Amino acid sequence: MSIMLTERAAKEVQKFIVDGGHGEEAMLRVAVVGGGCSGFNYSLNIATDYDEANDTKVAQHGVNVVVDRKSALFLDGTSVDYYEDLDKRGFQFLNPNAKKSCGCGNSFSV
Repeated sequence: MSIMLTERAAKEVQKFIVDGGHGEEAMLRVAVVGGGCSGFNYSLNIATDYDEANDTKVAQHGVNVVVDRKSALFLDGTSVDYYEDLDKRGFQFLNPNAKKSCGCGNSFSV
C-alpha cells in the first residue's frame, strides 16, 4: 500500500475505535471523494467491510488501513499524521500528488 499512517495518527485511530465501541474487526478506511473547493476531499471512516477484489488492506502501528483501488491512485505516497496544538487539532494529509490544496487541508486537486 502506498499510504502511510504515522504512529501518532494510529494512536488517535485506536482511541477512536475503542471509545466508539467498534470492536476488533474495525479498520480505518481512507478514501478520496469528489467535492470541496479544490475538487477532491479526503475521507476517513471506521469500517468493518473489506472487499478483497477492490480494496487494499495493511496493518500499520496496530491499525488495519483499507484503501479502495480508485482512491489509491490519488493517495500514492501520502502520509496521514495527527496534529495537536492550541489552535488546531486533527488529521493531516501530506500528499505529494496534490498540486493545490485549500486552507483547511481537506480538499485538494491533482
